[in-house]
Amino acid sequence: FPSHDIQLVGGKGANLGEMYNNHIPVPNGFVVTATAYFDFINKTSLANKIRTELTGLNVNNSKDLFEASKRIQHAFMNAELPDYLKKEIRDYYHHLSGEYDRKVAVRSSATAEDLPEASFAGQQETYLNVVGYKNVIHSVLKCWASLFEPRAIFYRTEKGFSHLKVGIAVPIQLMVESEVSGVMFNVNPLTNNSNEISIEAAFGLGQPIVSGEITPDAYIVAKDSMRIKSKNIVHQ
Repeated sequence: FPSHDIQLVGGKGANLGEMYNNHIPVPNGFVVTATAYFDFINKTSLANKIRTELTGLNVNNSKDLFEASKRIQHAFMNAELPDYLKKEIRDYYHHLSGEYDRKVAVRSSATAEDLPEASFAGQQETYLNVVGYKNVIHSVLKCWASLFEPRAIFYRTEKGFSHLKVGIAVPIQLMVESEVSGVMFNVNPLTNNSNEISIEAAFGLGQPIVSGEITPDAYIVAKDSMRIKSKNIVHQ
């Protein structure tokens, strides 16, 4: 998927497609598109449920916000996926896995583009080491439901985004049992120095770094010489 397909596969899905098309070795996978999500909520009672729960909701009342979120997510997890979508997810998963069920990451990819005044990063869930097509389907539902976590509802309300127009796609990728993972920025995010690369790294999978569960090692690298200018090694 090229980058202009954000409305179909979300930011994460589109960026993965760009990397794949540029022959960067990303793990293979497929995407349950935002079209499938919108079809799902509109052909069930979920769109009406979302509208009923969130119209007029005072998001500054944390009790009401959490209760509305809980009811919406409960409705998602008790809704039945259409047979055609179950079959497509099953078939693509089996094609991806081959003879044996393999571990996959089921990831959320919101279709609202990040803007200078709004960023949707990290608001939805990712599920790792998912095995078997039934568990993949269940995890897709959980990703969709995570679009209505309390903080996501609050954020969209504060920024003026329609709850029924922000979609979510779900990339499903083969797991990589990484020894070391990291996050790299091609501009130092602390100083906005475009001559420096910022790298954060830790043992194991990258999710604990992204979610803030652990403090990673940190490196600042000079772009011109690729020399490490500074590093901070922490106990892991």
